[in-house]
Amino acid sequence: MRLQRKLSIALAGMAVVAATAGFTGHGGPHWKLTDTSTTARFRGLAPVSAKVAWVAGSEGTILRTLDGGRSWASVGPAGAAALQFRDIEAFDARTAVALTIGNGTDSRIYRTSDGGRTWASAFVNEDADAFYDCLTFLDARHGLALSDPVGGKFRILATSDGGRSWRVTSPAGMPPALDGEFAFAASGTCLVSAQGRAFFATGGGAAARVFTSSDLGRTWSAVATPVPSGPSAGIYSLAFRDRSHGLAVGGDYAAPTVAPAGAAFLKGHTWTVARTVPGEYRSGAAWLGHGPVALAVGPTGSDITWNGGRDWKRFDTGSFDAVLCARDGACWASGEQGRVAKLAF
Repeated sequence: MRLQRKLSIALAGMAVVAATAGFTGHGGPHWKLTDTSTTARFRGLAPVSAKVAWVAGSEGTILRTLDGGRSWASVGPAGAAALQFRDIEAFDARTAVALTIGNGTDSRIYRTSDGGRTWASAFVNEDADAFYDCLTFLDARHGLALSDPVGGKFRILATSDGGRSWRVTSPAGMPPALDGEFAFAASGTCLVSAQGRAFFATGGGAAARVFTSSDLGRTWSAVATPVPSGPSAGIYSLAFRDRSHGLAVGGDYAAPTVAPAGAAFLKGHTWTVARTVPGEYRSGAAWLGHGPVALAVGPTGSDITWNGGRDWKRFDTGSFDAVLCARDGACWASGEQGRVAKLAF
């Protein structure tokens, strides 16, 4: 049942909205689409700068651009066409770590240090009960990957050598999962990090929760949020500007046009539903720099907040799954039908 539910997420939005640009207004924020020459669905996104970005998606596809999206090169690992990439983390134009999802050996981690010319298999899941959703790096050496609950607790993989090798951490420091609770492999941002802390988000159970670790994933605490949870509902994406300023967006992929409380913001230790929410399912969120501006995307549109997530305003009606901003302020989005775009004003 879990695999069926997870695979349903891969199809979410495809029958809901056509992949049209749908820009609203002039002179404000808008997406500029690039030509990827593929129809793969890119839920994995890793922008390095305004020039360099990686995307990873369906049918084992990984692309990289070095010229701001004017051209894309296919750099995925050989023999991965049957796998579904859902997350990719890039350190620079040459080094990246990518995650595929699925039960058992379909969950894998690959690493390249030569721009995708060659990939090393860094981890292959051998546990039929594990299903890995997303990964993050706290620094150049330390990274974590998240699996849905195994034996009643979420499972964490850890690396201390930049993703070259991974190990399953002890479950002793992980709180028990709720009945039906799991994470969403929708945009590579169900597990994120900021200032040495790691955070992951959940849904599926009685409450949508955010878990936090400040010791490289060894111990975790969990807090319930006001974002509604259910069999296909919860928090799909987290974004943290720093340890105490976070965003959570989500909804229900089975009902993508209705999400009355699908966005919340964290200030200090309290999660609060936004005063003006996107109102529809959103699968990705990202801060634009260190100020109060942030973006959210989903299959029915994109929204922007100018006040730290308290109010959201629609600026685009096209379909995207993931959004992230690079250190130089360049923001990228990716999604179905090979759609990859850069933000412009």
